[in-house]
Amino acid sequence: MISLRTASKLVMVSVLAAWIGGCSSFSLNGNTPVSQEPAAPPEIPSTIRADELVGRWGLAAYHKPEDRVRTENAARGQCRQPYVIGKGPTGGVIMHLADEATPQELRLKGSQSGKNYIGPAGPAGGPQDREIVSFDGRVLTTRFIDPDAATRYGTMVYVRCAPRA
Repeated sequence: MISLRTASKLVMVSVLAAWIGGCSSFSLNGNTPVSQEPAAPPEIPSTIRADELVGRWGLAAYHKPEDRVRTENAARGQCRQPYVIGKGPTGGVIMHLADEATPQELRLKGSQSGKNYIGPAGPAGGPQDREIVSFDGRVLTTRFIDPDAATRYGTMVYVRCAPRA
């Protein structure tokens, strides 16, 4: 028969062993264990540079692909009140996120599929990103990744405004 004192020691040893087993930072040899978090995938640079987007743009949007040409023409007419894409302090661009009143610095991000995105720091194609559908230096077409934002905003067409005379 086990004495009460021996039984209480066994219970304490069992509790301590269970606690140590669940503690990821415990090390019997005093060395700090190696982190078990998976490494973030390397950031893929965008094929479009932030400097290429900085400037004044006419902006319009469409929901039906057949309205694209008409929308580009409408965007050109918006240069009287241009949407300004600024240069961010850390190499990004200053633009609005969906439903945000205040513009902020966004990153240009590439992906393994070859697509380019504009959005906050994080993996390319995140829910707050917009995909760059096309860009030829004069016309930029984007679409939000978030289905709700994409439905509300449509496909956005930015047409570069002529330099001020």
